[in-house]
Amino acid sequence: MTVNEGCACGKKTVRTEEQKKTLAHRLNRIEGQVRGLQAMLEKDAYCNDILIQTSAVQAALKSFSRELLRAHLHGCVARDVRAGQDETLDELADTIGRLL
Repeated sequence: MTVNEGCACGKKTVRTEEQKKTLAHRLNRIEGQVRGLQAMLEKDAYCNDILIQTSAVQAALKSFSRELLRAHLHGCVARDVRAGQDETLDELADTIGRLL
């Protein structure tokens, strides 16, 4: 999947600096967790320990997605629906389907 695949190219979301900072901080932590997984693999860590860490990474990604989805609902989706752009609801339904 490329960076633009599955995206609404041309659309952008303006976020506050605080929102960007919060989301970037979460992604930086996730990146560190993934690097930790790589290190565990290289050090021949016990499979169960790697699986537990993998579960932590998945939970962190889900938490990131939930936070981003909440912001999307309150911002982009609410704005578009108020403007009569109901196709945003179809886009949202597709996105939720992918998240589930």
